[in-house]
Amino acid sequence: MAKKIRNFILIVILLGGLIWTFYFLFQKSQEQPIVFTTVQPFDTTIVKKTVATGSVIPRKEVNMKSQVSGIIEKLYIVAGQQVKEGDVIAKIKIIPNMLNLANAENRINSAQLNYDNAKIEYDRNKILHDQNVISKSDFQVFELRLKTTQEELSASQNQLQIIKEGASKTSGSTSNTFVKSTITGMVLDVPVKEGGQVIESNTFNEGTTIASIANMSEMIFEGKLDESEVGKVQTGMDIVLTIGAIDKEKFKAKLEYIAPKGVTENGAIQFLIRASIDKDNSAFLRAGYSANADIILSKKEKVLAVPESVLQFEKEIPFIEVEVAPQKYEKRKIKTGLSDGINIEITEGIKKTDKIKQPQIGGAPPVEG
Repeated sequence: MAKKIRNFILIVILLGGLIWTFYFLFQKSQEQPIVFTTVQPFDTTIVKKTVATGSVIPRKEVNMKSQVSGIIEKLYIVAGQQVKEGDVIAKIKIIPNMLNLANAENRINSAQLNYDNAKIEYDRNKILHDQNVISKSDFQVFELRLKTTQEELSASQNQLQIIKEGASKTSGSTSNTFVKSTITGMVLDVPVKEGGQVIESNTFNEGTTIASIANMSEMIFEGKLDESEVGKVQTGMDIVLTIGAIDKEKFKAKLEYIAPKGVTENGAIQFLIRASIDKDNSAFLRAGYSANADIILSKKEKVLAVPESVLQFEKEIPFIEVEVAPQKYEKRKIKTGLSDGINIEITEGIKKTDKIKQPQIGGAPPVEG
C-alpha cells in the first residue's frame, strides 16, 4: 500500500513538472507587446550649417631674410618677443667669396695703374697749358681722363668694400649687415642660431629665413571646404569657430574669401577659404591653432520643431503618427522647413500639444496592446 502511494506521488510530481514546463515554454513563446514612446513638438532655434577644417593664422606674417651671405654674428631676438618696424634682429658677418675678392683686388690694381698714368699726363700737360703751349681744349682731354680714372678707382675700391663688409665706404655704414624688421609684431620663430650660415635672398634663391614675424592683433581662419559644400556658401556669411586648444569659448568670424580654383587632396577636390576673426574675443590666439569652422548657411529662431527621427515617409511624402488614444496612433501628413540634421521645422500639420510616436529603430513591426 505504501509503495502504491509513493508511486502515485511520483507520478503527480512528474505530471506537475511536465505541465509547468509546457506552461513556461508557452509563456516564453508569446511576444511582449511593443510600447511606443512619444515626443512633443517644441520651440527652438534651427541653424543649418556646413563645416570646414583648418587653422588660425596671422593675416600678416613676414619671413625676415638677409641681404648678404655670411655667418650670423649676433641674434637680438627670441621667439615670442615683440619688435617694432626698423628694429635690428640680427647682425651678419660677411665671409667674402675668394674668387670675387681676387677679382675686386685685381680691378683696384688695374684702376690704380690707369689713374697713376692719367695723373702723370695731366701734370705734364698742365704745365704746358699754363705756359700757353697747348690750347685749353687739348688740355681738357687729359683733365677728363684723370677724372674718369679717378672714378673707376673709387668704384673698384667700393666694390672691394662691399665684398668684404657688405657695404661701400661711401655709404658711411655697414647697414646691410644688420637685418631689420620690416613690420611691427611678434617674433613667431627663429629657425637659425648664432654661428650659423645664411644665404642672401636674390632672384635665384629664396635665401635663409632668420625670423618669422607676424602682427598677432589680426588673425584669420584658413581652411578647406569640400566641393560638395562650396556651392552653398558665399562671402559675408557668419562663421562660428571652435578651436581645439580653447574648448570653453566660441569665436565669431566672417567668410571673406573662397578660392576660385580647387585642389585635389586625398582624392577629393578642396577649396581654400579664409575668414576674418572678430577682435572682440578676449582669448589670445596662437598661430597654428587647429580649428573647425561652422559656416551658417541659414538660421531660424523660435520655430516649432520635432526630432527628425520621428519623420516617416510614404512615396517620399513625410508624415508622422499622432497619438489619439493610449498607444493608438493615426497618420498625419506634414510640411517641413529648415533642418539641422537633428531637429526639423514643421510648418504645417501639428500642434504643440500633439504627442508624436517615436518609430522603432530598425523598423520592427509593432504589436499594439
